[in-house]
This record gives sequence, structure tokens and C-alpha cells, in this order.
Amino acid sequence: MKRIIGLAAAAGLALLATSQAQAEVKEIKAAQQYGLSSLPLMIMEDGKLVEKHAKALGLPELTVAWVKLGNPGAITEGLVSGGLDFGSGGVPSLLTLWSRTQGTTMEVKGVGAIVNMPMELLTTNPKVKSIKDFTEQDRIAVTTVRVSNQALLLQMAAAKEFGAENYAKLDPLTVSLPHPEATSTLLSGSGVISAHFSALPFQHQQKRDQRVQKILSSYDVLGGPATNTAAYATKRFREANPKAYQAFVAGLQEAIELINKDKRAAAATYQRMTGTKESVDDIYAMISAPEVQMTFTPHQTMKMANFMAQTGRLKTAPKDWKDLFFDDVHALPGS
Repeated sequence: MKRIIGLAAAAGLALLATSQAQAEVKEIKAAQQYGLSSLPLMIMEDGKLVEKHAKALGLPELTVAWVKLGNPGAITEGLVSGGLDFGSGGVPSLLTLWSRTQGTTMEVKGVGAIVNMPMELLTTNPKVKSIKDFTEQDRIAVTTVRVSNQALLLQMAAAKEFGAENYAKLDPLTVSLPHPEATSTLLSGSGVISAHFSALPFQHQQKRDQRVQKILSSYDVLGGPATNTAAYATKRFREANPKAYQAFVAGLQEAIELINKDKRAAAATYQRMTGTKESVDDIYAMISAPEVQMTFTPHQTMKMANFMAQTGRLKTAPKDWKDLFFDDVHALPGS
């Protein structure tokens, strides 16, 4: 009798474990943006790394639906509405979401960093040598006005140049354009925009044109290497789908490791997946530059957080960078 009861109990536990696994989502909806800052996510997609780790965790049917979005605003709304499970974007977008969702059922935190990568403010206007030379005739493309990485960096640069109270001085000159469209528009000479706060590989493409001049870099503004793109998710998804979440984190970490181990192979994957005209050699050179680091460790997030708090952009400001991220990265030397 005891043996029968023991077998029944074991069977019940097995059934419970199976039902718990089955209760998790069968599809993760994740967003990427354009450019080399999404390379680890593209490696995850191409190699089905999330699916690989999910299978090892007991979720053999889990798949990932990747969507490409050109601006952080769409990703923000997707996460808040539940249309996305994982987003990716600049630290300002993560900070805005974190502050906006604190104490709600859709609380958002960072999963981890994706890449340190400089962004450059470029112009075709020969009269512009620094941001103080911009006039009302100029238009500066950023991915999303006021909330994107580039928009915030422009405000930080303006605060340094014109005084803290004038941080928004250049905001009226900004327009929202995804990097691919901004690149083609700037190089067309149409005059629709005269500057673009760009990112790799687009800034590399633009600087081939002799009319294009660099005004400043994000590293100039922040004082060194900083997180360009981070991954983030809701606390609700993480708690409801712990194995699926763990599979995504493991997939991202593996993708970063794969890139750092073989950057030429990663460059070839990027070229194949995007159809870019950039050669594998050019892409390899970009991601091999010392200022570009594929890393899961967040950097310089509190500088952005403090600026956004000082300018009233955050209802609630994190006291430490760890407040902004789930504990998957707390043991790392972040900032």
C-alpha cells in the first residue's frame, strides 16, 4: 500500500511539474531595433539560442517571434500593452519605463546590457562646428524626440554648452526618424534634415560622404564607454514565466559570448540578415573597435538617471543602478 501511495505521489509531482511548465508561454514576443547595437539579439534569433536554452529547461515547444521596430516609443507601448514580452533600447527608454511602471502590475526592469557603443552627432551643414552653431534652419534626426538615447544625449550636451536650465534648447530642432531613413535623408541633400544623431553602422556609412562632419560623440557627453542598448521586460512576465525568462537571459549571454569569441562570424551573420552593402570586413572592423564592447554589464546608467531626475523627466529616480535591473546582473561591476 505504501509503495502504491509513493508511486501515486511521485506521479502527482511529475504531473504538477509538467503542468507548471505547460503553464508558461509557448511564444516569446521580442523586439529589436536597427543597427549593430542589436547584433546580440540577431545572433539569438539566427541561432535560435533562446529555443535551445528553453528546451534544456523543459520548454521544448517555446519559440520566439522577433519584430524589428524603428523607434523606442513603439517598443515602450508594446511592453506596457502586453504586446511584447522583451524590449530593447537605450537607457533613457528603460528609465522612463521603469519610472512610469513602478508599483504597477506591468513594472519594467532591465534584463541586462547588450552593448557599449558610441553614437555620433553628424552634420552636412558646413557652418556647424559645434552644437552652439545650430540655427532654426537646422533639423536634427533622432529615433524618437525627447525620449530616445540620442534625444537625451543632445539635451545633456545642451546643458553643458548652454547651462542646465537650457537643456531643452535644441529640442525644437529634433525630428523622429529611424536610423535607415535618417541616413538616406541626410545623404540625399534634400535639406529635410541637416544633422543626425547616428549609430553604427549608419554613422560609418554617412562619414564616407565628404560633406558629413562629426560634431560630438555620446562618449564625449558621458565621459567614457556607456551602455548603448539594454534588454528589458516586465516583472509580471518574469514571475509568470521563470523558465522562459531564464532561457532568454541565457540566450543573450551566449550570443554576447559568441560575438566576442568570433567577431568575423558575427559580422557575416549581420551582413546576411540585414542585406547591408557593408562588407564583412567593414562590419568586423566596426565591432572590433576598442570603443565597442558587447557586454551584459550596464555602464553609465546612473549619469542618465540623475540627469533625467534633475530635469523632471522621471517621477521616481533609482537610487542605484541595481534598482533599474533585475538581479541577473547585480553581481556584475555595473554603474
